[in-house]
Amino acid sequence: MKVTEHIENAKGKTLFSFEIVPPQKGKNIQELYDNIDPLMEFNPPFIDVTTSREEHIYIKREDGLLERKITRMRPGTVGICAAIKQKYDVDTIPHVLCGGFTKEETEYVLVDCHYLGIENVMALRGDAMKHQRYFEPTTGGHCYANELVGQIKDLSKGKYLNEVIDSDNHADFCVGVAGYPEKHLESPSLETDLKKLKAKVDAGADYVVTQMFFNNQAYFEFVEKAKQMGINVPIIPGIKPIAVKKHLQLLPHVFSIDLPQDLIDNVEACKNNKEVREVGIEWAIQQTKELKEAGVPVLHFYSMGKSSNIKKIAEAVF
Repeated sequence: MKVTEHIENAKGKTLFSFEIVPPQKGKNIQELYDNIDPLMEFNPPFIDVTTSREEHIYIKREDGLLERKITRMRPGTVGICAAIKQKYDVDTIPHVLCGGFTKEETEYVLVDCHYLGIENVMALRGDAMKHQRYFEPTTGGHCYANELVGQIKDLSKGKYLNEVIDSDNHADFCVGVAGYPEKHLESPSLETDLKKLKAKVDAGADYVVTQMFFNNQAYFEFVEKAKQMGINVPIIPGIKPIAVKKHLQLLPHVFSIDLPQDLIDNVEACKNNKEVREVGIEWAIQQTKELKEAGVPVLHFYSMGKSSNIKKIAEAVF
């Protein structure tokens, strides 16, 4: 079932969903299941599975020189989606990236998803590689997420890259995209960023999931400004609880977000990360209660492979 259909069928009730990362190459998928299991009691209608772009590693050759190779540390997104869908009977949403993928590779991923009965995908530009200062598009790939959305929607009409296939069995994907209540770190202003979001919606995006935020007012103002710009698709808030003291520096640096001073003070007063984790849980509980009371369609949690704090939040809110 499509995300938009889940939201419509809920008739105003706030749904629970979460996002996971694939295990690192060589790790057992059982660890992933162990973190999903405790959250299934909250009946998530869908689970997101992230996609990692390529990385460069250096292998020492026999002549002593280093040879650069491309690898992916967390492959298997589509396979994991299929496994979770079968094991838990829940819809899964693979993330599809511009960065690291050609248009042809993207088409193959989408065809695989269609064969597996996956009806939803999350279309993202992706981040720059570690050695890049700014995002550089992959040769033969898309530069922007709205272009990726366009390819997905074209395929849903039977328009493949090199031919048009007249068939009653073509895919019909529900497409999610990212939104940034405090603007994307590369955008010069929130208004400019909203114009980029509007371009993604105009290209066919069906819903938006926001970047994490810790001040609900930022989300409420973002939604209002989006509506004023003509963005009328569901905007789902993304939530990540603070878990370690290092997050005070890491999250603003990586995601270009602001943390409320009260939250900063509470975290800095903690003696260890166990106390920080409890502060993060309590903050997220209050944050999500307010969002739920405001009638958000879904509360979407960035679990990053850990579920114990998400479970405590969900127990208090749902």
